[in-house]
Amino acid sequence: MNEQKTHILIVEDDPFLAEIYVTRLEADQFNVTLSRNGEDGLQKIKEIHPDLVLLDLVLPDRDGFSILEEAKKDAATKDIPVIILSNLGEKEDVSRGMSLGAADYVVKAHFTPSEVVAKAKQVLSQNKSS
Repeated sequence: MNEQKTHILIVEDDPFLAEIYVTRLEADQFNVTLSRNGEDGLQKIKEIHPDLVLLDLVLPDRDGFSILEEAKKDAATKDIPVIILSNLGEKEDVSRGMSLGAADYVVKAHFTPSEVVAKAKQVLSQNKSS
């Protein structure tokens, strides 16, 4: 049986971090698409309908909050789980992200790439069982 790989979209403008996440996720057999800015990220969410989005908040041209908000308002993309992956760790930022519909909120400085992959797997398994 040919099972399709789980598709993860990473919206991250830091080339070094983005490469680490892509490498780590691909090593775990995920199909990964990378977007380096907000507008492109939102376009890719609508075009490819990934199984999960790892979304940075501070991006060139458009912030992650507005991307999350727009993706959650769109009937075609509202059920795609989004994990916010940011260095913004203030309580207000976390609350705002979760209230806009994020499945989880990860502060980059507090999580290794392996822990981010584990978090992604956790959210994906919760999403499949719901």
